[in-house]
Amino acid sequence: MYSIRLKKGKEKAVRQLHPWVFSGAIEAFKGNPLDGEIVRLCDHEEKFMAYGFYNSQSRVAVRLLEWNEEIEIDESWWRNKIKKSVNLRADLLSSNETDTCRLIFSEADFLPGLIVDKYGDFLSVQLLTSGIENIKDIVLDELQNLLKPAGIFDRSDTSSRSHEGLEASFGKLCGVDPPEFVTIKENGIRYDVNIAEGQKSGFYCDQRDNRKLVAQYAKDKRILDCFCYSGGFTLNALQGGASEVVSVDSSALALETLKQNIVLNGMEATQHVAIQSDVNKQLRIFKEQNQKFDFIILDPPKYAPSRAALTKAARAYKDLNRLAMGLLNEDGLLATFSCSGAVDISTFKQILAWAALDAGKEVQFIRQFTQPEDHPIRSSFPEGEYLKGLLCRV
Repeated sequence: MYSIRLKKGKEKAVRQLHPWVFSGAIEAFKGNPLDGEIVRLCDHEEKFMAYGFYNSQSRVAVRLLEWNEEIEIDESWWRNKIKKSVNLRADLLSSNETDTCRLIFSEADFLPGLIVDKYGDFLSVQLLTSGIENIKDIVLDELQNLLKPAGIFDRSDTSSRSHEGLEASFGKLCGVDPPEFVTIKENGIRYDVNIAEGQKSGFYCDQRDNRKLVAQYAKDKRILDCFCYSGGFTLNALQGGASEVVSVDSSALALETLKQNIVLNGMEATQHVAIQSDVNKQLRIFKEQNQKFDFIILDPPKYAPSRAALTKAARAYKDLNRLAMGLLNEDGLLATFSCSGAVDISTFKQILAWAALDAGKEVQFIRQFTQPEDHPIRSSFPEGEYLKGLLCRV
């Protein structure tokens, strides 16, 4: 096995079990490891620290897997990690109310670069690192053994693969192709999910708990759901007794799917209005029309893909929330989210405080949102805590 030696003073994060080693921390190589190959990581005195897989093209040069020198990273090691991740979702998998969840969440489940989502009888996978790409056959075989899915579909078409020198990968991997829409259940509500063409890996199951919480405040309220996608918050609000829900998204496919989902659940379509538009533009139109809402939900895409984008993202979040605050009735509610890992909850609260000042509003934070149990946050990897949100009384 090839070895990599760290520079003096660069050992602290590894000793604290953080799974990333950046290229700038490396002092020397013993041998010439290929991308995706398992390497032995040593401190500057050549003492063993951990095993991980290497990639010469990524800023994260080594993704650490195992800190015990006596344990061999072989096929059984990978299979055991996959099995453990699936078994830890046993409560979700046995639920009668929900048949979709994240089975494997990359570094948080000690499998860097592997994401597996379950949608009914189908699995959607993302293989985002060269090390995971190298063991793809083991991954697929173990998932089939454990879950017996009708099919496994590859959604590894993200920019993450390009950072590892990998081309995008897309299409059926095992079993049968998913139909155009797979019907799933979440909290007792049914959704049609387009695994092949939908956003992310088909659906945003990371908002499952938050959607249920928001529904508790929906009764008799006029609600605006921004960046609604296929209707997660909209459907929960309607089920929670909202008097009307206005849903806004720039995607025609998303809104068409949302309308299907309303029919699928036998909900009253007359209580719903769908608007295809850019959200920021539409909020300004609502302001010109002097429209008011009792409850607004903001679940935008990732504005800060890295810390370098934080300043620009903060301005975007502030402007978005400022506009929304101006559309609320007195003591209205705002459920606002950020899925940018670079934006921590303290920063997000500060952004909302600035937005409130600019909007001439006083805001109370009355509930804090986070990601659900199938998106765990590893104590040694705080970067895995990407989803945060606040329920505000404005």
